[in-house]
Amino acid sequence: MELIWKKVWHCKCLHFPVFFLAKRDEQNGAISSTQIIFLEKMNICYLTENLVIENIQSSSKDPRVLDAMLPYQVNYYGNPHSRTHAYGWESESAMEKARKQVADLIAADPREIVFTSGATESNNMSIKGVARFYKSKKKHVITTQTEHKCVLDSCRVLEAEGFDITYLPVKTNGLVDLQLLEETIRQDTSLVSVMTVNNEIGVRQPVEDIGRICRSRNVFFHTDAAQAVGKIPINVSDWKVDLMSISGHKIYGPKGVGALYVRRRPRVRMEPLQNGGGQERGLRSGTVPTPLAVGLGAACDIAQQELEYDHSRVSMLANRLVRKIMSEIPDVVMNGDPEQRYPGCINLSFAYVEGESLLMALKDVALSSGSACTSASLEPSYVLRAIGTDEDLAHSSIRFGIGRFSTEAEVDYTADKCIQQVKRLREMSPLWEMVQEGIDLKSIKWTQH
Repeated sequence: MELIWKKVWHCKCLHFPVFFLAKRDEQNGAISSTQIIFLEKMNICYLTENLVIENIQSSSKDPRVLDAMLPYQVNYYGNPHSRTHAYGWESESAMEKARKQVADLIAADPREIVFTSGATESNNMSIKGVARFYKSKKKHVITTQTEHKCVLDSCRVLEAEGFDITYLPVKTNGLVDLQLLEETIRQDTSLVSVMTVNNEIGVRQPVEDIGRICRSRNVFFHTDAAQAVGKIPINVSDWKVDLMSISGHKIYGPKGVGALYVRRRPRVRMEPLQNGGGQERGLRSGTVPTPLAVGLGAACDIAQQELEYDHSRVSMLANRLVRKIMSEIPDVVMNGDPEQRYPGCINLSFAYVEGESLLMALKDVALSSGSACTSASLEPSYVLRAIGTDEDLAHSSIRFGIGRFSTEAEVDYTADKCIQQVKRLREMSPLWEMVQEGIDLKSIKWTQH
């Protein structure tokens, strides 16, 4: 194996360089692992070897984000809500700069941005907060069956409190039926919550049309945009969105921080989930962690500058992966709409192959068979079930996540390894053998003993 060192960036705060280390395979030239190495004099520390094609559950922190954060981890440690000394002023200034960077990415007013611990908290605040504030007049909430688990669980909590929740089905391509949505809205509907880009199948919902329908019916519209912010152009005014959830670690920022966009005009009122010092307009009490807020702001600023380039490059790599796999392997199905989607999230079902077996065979590649929130379950994905995927195909699905730091070598290696292992597993499968002999598996009546 040949070691390749490439200097990426120099940390201004701690005065040591950061390098990428890649190992190139001598036989096929593929890069088999990528790691960030911190070097200070003769001390070397490195991360576990892996090849990452999973940028949906989380993304690696952009080195420029870390560079922005480090001064507030070490030197500028003041409480951003302390206004009687310079330490507090410095932190507050950094926090407000970050707030503006987040707002600029989605074309919002900085005063409409509330810092949270992540998209899960933002989703909980939006759904529970709005529903509870307007519960005296409106007790109906609409969402879809393919939302993130934290949205569905928040709605179940509201159901236990006496609210009426409608879980809209989606079409077989994963998209919401707009006519059905409009027919479902009632006089007592307070909120509609539909995610922008699905975290499992990458489908991009017609958010602008949904926003228009909600605004015309005087219903608040919340969207979970954790998988969309920084990846596609967003304008909250054009989309007529009232609340939007944002996550830091999905856009190459730090974990443990996110944001919630809350529209000021027309004003959205909501009941806070936690009380205390009244920070963040009284919607989210608690000290804002300045280093994390700065990291989120930096990630948003970088995303805005590089959004167009990132999108075109991710599209190219995604198309390369899909074409290579589908040209070599028959009976592969792409789940979700092939056009209305974010290209970096690819969900493929490999017929006659168990998804968990394929993941084990591809253990040197970081992939998943679904959401990180539900991947521990052996049940097929509820998202795939909602779009009508057969149970056997749902069990054979694998999600690929292409991101900013994905390389052509990684994509080629993953595709080649996937092709090799699918062929191997199918050779071991009696179902595949029956199909090759022309037997229609759906015509067989299976019995249990």
